[in-house]
Amino acid sequence: MLTHKGTQTIETTRLILRKAVRDDAEPMFRNWASDPEVTRFLTWPTYQSAESAYPVLNMWVKNYEKDDFYQWMIVLKELGEPIGSISVVNQRDDIAEAEIGYCIGTPWWHQGIVSEALTAVMDYLFDEVGMNRIEARHDVNNPHSGGVMKKCGMRYEGTHRAADRNNQGICDIAAYGIFRTDRISAN
Repeated sequence: MLTHKGTQTIETTRLILRKAVRDDAEPMFRNWASDPEVTRFLTWPTYQSAESAYPVLNMWVKNYEKDDFYQWMIVLKELGEPIGSISVVNQRDDIAEAEIGYCIGTPWWHQGIVSEALTAVMDYLFDEVGMNRIEARHDVNNPHSGGVMKKCGMRYEGTHRAADRNNQGICDIAAYGIFRTDRISAN
């Protein structure tokens, strides 16, 4: 049985995961959304101005009214502003499954920040919401994203050929997943 609680603030050693606010437009643009390297394997275009962030921020803020909406800004404590985002991009309540997506600015790549955020979100979704399964996917040409998934205990489940589209075009997707019982047996 799921107990949806919506996007709650989560704190880790280095991060605060929190709801987005309209004032996040400038750091969102500056820190990741304007970088073609960040958006290369994503489904939304590289932002050309901070104003491009307002429609999505407004949508997120409105959706925070729903207790089954999960969208966090990744705030690096030492910087005090968002450097990326992590969210539940798809969910199936009938099987207690959530798919997570994330992105972060290039200056913070390869520092374990996304792994820290993903672990915290998985803990929240398993322990507080009651999810049974969490999955994530990445373009096979972006293996570092799969490295994050593996580091967080997810298992590779297979590749779906020509199964998605991103800013590179139609792409193969590598799928990873973890069950609540996988976490328990690993501890």
